[in-house]
Amino acid sequence: MGEQPIFTTRAHVFQIDPTTKKNWVPASKQAVTVSYFYDSTRNSYRIISVDGSKVIINSTITPNMTFTKTSQKFGQWADSRANTVFGLGFASEQQLAKFAEKFQEVKEAAKLARDKSQEKMETSSNHSQESGRETPSSTQASSINGTDDEKISHVGPADALLKSENDRLKTAVEQSNTNAKKWETELQTLRESNARLVEALKESSTNVETWKKQLAACKEESDHLRDKITELEAECNEANQEKERNAQLTVRVQELESELQEKEQELENLRKQAEIIPQLMEECENITQKLQAAEMKNKDLEERIETLQTDIEDSNHKQGHLKVELKKFMDILDGKIDELHEFRQGLSKLGVDN
Repeated sequence: MGEQPIFTTRAHVFQIDPTTKKNWVPASKQAVTVSYFYDSTRNSYRIISVDGSKVIINSTITPNMTFTKTSQKFGQWADSRANTVFGLGFASEQQLAKFAEKFQEVKEAAKLARDKSQEKMETSSNHSQESGRETPSSTQASSINGTDDEKISHVGPADALLKSENDRLKTAVEQSNTNAKKWETELQTLRESNARLVEALKESSTNVETWKKQLAACKEESDHLRDKITELEAECNEANQEKERNAQLTVRVQELESELQEKEQELENLRKQAEIIPQLMEECENITQKLQAAEMKNKDLEERIETLQTDIEDSNHKQGHLKVELKKFMDILDGKIDELHEFRQGLSKLGVDN
């Protein structure tokens, strides 16, 4: 039957950087076909991926390999024979899960195939050990036939031993013939598989030009899509700027609405005050009339004050004149009092003399 695909998917292929062993290096520019192949002649499984005419994955699955999911859409496995680590990036989490499940199935199948091959090897080694153990007995039997007396004495058991040994050798020869036929069949199958692979390689080489044309068309479409993406990004940037402007305008409108509410409140207060204005006008007129009357009274009082001031000045002048006259009168009175005092003293002296 040769090597046949058993599972196929598409993914972006990566390989670990051989220098740093940390960074991923893309092995394909776009998503490529990744397939599991089963070789019935060798009873082996491989993961193969081809990008154009370049084979980017050729990994034989062994029971020691492990496929690890490092994220929701990315997985990896290490290949010690290729001395690298392969990574696959899928378009969805479901594709990654299917690939991981298939990897586990293939790994278990490879383990069973290895166990079967080991059992066959152990069986063949046991047969070889048994034939190796029986060979010395034949040599020993031949050595027994050294002398004529010994031949005569041991001829019966030696013939039986030789016969059994011949039977075993015949069985081993038949087994080897059977194995040789099996190997010839496997060799023929491998030759047929190689012929098919050569034909597939020729067919793939004939399809290279078609793939190149498709790749060129895909590149043109990719360039067109990139230009479209650039335009959409520019439109998105403009839309974001418009959103920012709208947000700023919304904030400004809210501020203006709050200011308008404040102005309306002030206007309402002014309206309430305007209702009180006629009363205030009446009070103002009354106050004006009262003020005019007070001014008239004030004028009258000023005139009276002027009159009183003139009267006060006259009374002050008269008072000054009276003070002068009173002083003169006091001086005269003091003189008279002194005269009376002298006269009294004179009278008292006269009384004493009498």
